[in-house]
Amino acid sequence: MSAFDAVALGRRVLNTEADALRALSASLDETFVQAVETMFNAKGRIVCTGMGKSGHVARKIAATLASTGAPAMFVHPAEASHGDLGMIGPDDVVLALSKSGAGRELADTLAYAKRFSIPLIAMTAVADSPLGRAGDILLLLPDAPEATAEVNAPTTSTTLQIALGDALAVALLERRGFTASDFRVFHPGGKLGAMLRTVGDLMHDKAELPLVAAEAAMPDALLVMSEKRFGAVGVVDDQGRLSGLITDGDLRRHMDGLLTHTAGEVMTRAPLTIAPQALAGEALKLMNERRVTVLFVVEDARPVGILHVHDLLRAGVI
Repeated sequence: MSAFDAVALGRRVLNTEADALRALSASLDETFVQAVETMFNAKGRIVCTGMGKSGHVARKIAATLASTGAPAMFVHPAEASHGDLGMIGPDDVVLALSKSGAGRELADTLAYAKRFSIPLIAMTAVADSPLGRAGDILLLLPDAPEATAEVNAPTTSTTLQIALGDALAVALLERRGFTASDFRVFHPGGKLGAMLRTVGDLMHDKAELPLVAAEAAMPDALLVMSEKRFGAVGVVDDQGRLSGLITDGDLRRHMDGLLTHTAGEVMTRAPLTIAPQALAGEALKLMNERRVTVLFVVEDARPVGILHVHDLLRAGVI
């Protein structure tokens, strides 16, 4: 196959799946709301299940739900028939996936859900199927062609399942008022975890703050600036509030007669600050936008810490 043919084939697959996704989006209705509300009101877990490729998608949906604060787990339908049905409790919700809705392996799980009145959300492309009929809530997938037309291998259908699972997870996330701070609890590792750490986690505390009074002579301010090694010194008023900041740029602007000035005369007023509760990712964004390398951390206008871009680098945020 030539490179041109491969590109054309790739585009055909993507366009086929994109058309199906648009059809899925247009089809969402009140049943989607019911599914979200059912999962939201569940006192137990959201149990995702499916066989084959649908099983892989169900496992992914369970992982996405769990990572966004909704207790969820995957139960393999074949294992369920050999004892794992005991993992599904009366307070749970079952989300079952099958394109055809006719997989024999799901039969025991469907019967179990019915027997114990466990809410069942069915995700299938065939409403008049065992799964479609058993579902208390039916999330009907468009009967779109697979991207592998003649072979009919699961491609478009699994894309639709993944996308609908993401839609459920995000809608549930919004319904629960889940925040980035909540997300941080479930993602402590890697760069994502670093981005979700707070400024308070990374900042240098009060003992390391380079601070001088507004009336301090510039030789004294320079001494503090050199000792603390942040390339800046904060200027506070008589009530301990941060009123200004002196950086290398301020020193250059006041080079003539610099040592004859006070810190209050040289400082830049109303400096850029950040709160200790802010996320490290927000601090990085602020530093990049304003082209600064250091931020004073304040509460009630009083400095409680200082954050340098190198702190973000060491934490893996950058």
